[in-house]
Amino acid sequence: MDAISRFAQHVVSTTYDHLSPPAVLAAKTFILDSIGVGIAGGADPWATRLVLCAAGWGEGHESAVLGSGRRLPAQAAALVNAYQIHCLEFDCVHEAAVVHPMATLLSSLFAYAERRGRVSGKDLLTAVTLGVDVACSIGLASRAPIKFFRPATAGAFGAVAAIGKLEGFDVESLTNAFGIVYGQICGTLQPHVEGSSLLGMQMGFNARAALTAVDLAARGLVGPHEVLEGHYGYFKLFEGAWDLAPVLADLGKVWQVTQLAHKPFPSGRLTHGAVDGLLRLKNQYGFEAGDVSRVTVVAPPLVKRLVGRPDIPAPAANYAKLCLPFVAATALVRGRVDVPDFVGEGLTDPGIHTLAQKVELLVDDNPDENAMVPQAIKVMLKDGRNYEIRLDSVLGHPQSPLTREQHLDKFRRCWRHGAGRLKAENRDRLITRADRLEAFADIRELVALTVP
Repeated sequence: MDAISRFAQHVVSTTYDHLSPPAVLAAKTFILDSIGVGIAGGADPWATRLVLCAAGWGEGHESAVLGSGRRLPAQAAALVNAYQIHCLEFDCVHEAAVVHPMATLLSSLFAYAERRGRVSGKDLLTAVTLGVDVACSIGLASRAPIKFFRPATAGAFGAVAAIGKLEGFDVESLTNAFGIVYGQICGTLQPHVEGSSLLGMQMGFNARAALTAVDLAARGLVGPHEVLEGHYGYFKLFEGAWDLAPVLADLGKVWQVTQLAHKPFPSGRLTHGAVDGLLRLKNQYGFEAGDVSRVTVVAPPLVKRLVGRPDIPAPAANYAKLCLPFVAATALVRGRVDVPDFVGEGLTDPGIHTLAQKVELLVDDNPDENAMVPQAIKVMLKDGRNYEIRLDSVLGHPQSPLTREQHLDKFRRCWRHGAGRLKAENRDRLITRADRLEAFADIRELVALTVP
């Protein structure tokens, strides 16, 4: 029996009452976090173009675009919102799985819930938790270097699990939906390499595919059933090496939503070790950017492969966010890394680019192809002083979590960046309602606060 059946059984048999209190709290936290980064992402110039393009694909007002007055057919809204949630590189991540589950998941869930109506807060929390379980378990099972864009490909399965739960699917119907989405999943790392906005759009393509798959399965269409371990299944074609036994044993015992990492900075998660370490050293020892002679970051191979690109004089925003030397230099020069640092003059600041040339990334001997830590950050100053810090977890990880105030400060900053025409009071209403999500009979009340 293909492992997809085990995932389907887990989704179908789990109810809200099975969830642990930490899982419910984490789901609330990352629902609010994802809404915030999605609203901020609406200010991305490509988001506006994407909305206008999607509006031309067909008539319909089923679902809202975050932060916008636009309403679109559900599939189109899911695509746009997934892009907005991921495009700033600010959405949460499961580090061990190398999966950002919420972009595909929440965008498709909101689209489905608005179209259907009467989806309760408890239903949403259950669906989010199960969707994260499926997406991140698939990522955790991989034993190979990431080569396809796993946040999008694994995210598609997670989104189907979540929507299928709301649809009330049995195991057979959900397995069909998994099979149907497998015929649509996509996601290459080439946009990552080039800094293309297509990276975030791939989240959208898979969110749209998840809705389509559930709609087709609901009408009795049959999909292939050996989509994970079959001869042409996901793990053979997209990953290459895998071990499903540990993750299947954890289903219902370890809620993967509790293992998600907040992203305190809007850049590739693999740049965050350098930023966290440098800001800690800078705050502790009081040196300035102009005092720095050399920065050396020693990290696992995955860090070098995905964010070890060279600094270039006038990078596109997406390239800069995934360039460790640029992000590290930004942290030293500005004492922060935030959304405005990847817009306009922030991308061409000569002081940042000069310092970026002094940042060196070295690879350690970590055998885990998906590991992000440990990392060692070393700073050499012009006066001969040297400082070093070792990080076994990076700020935002469950072992080094953001405080509630840091979490809410990030949400408020995202709101300021992208809220535009939204009512100012809606910001705090969203926080309050996210805290009490299990009490709501219809989550359209929550979504209504995200649009004018």
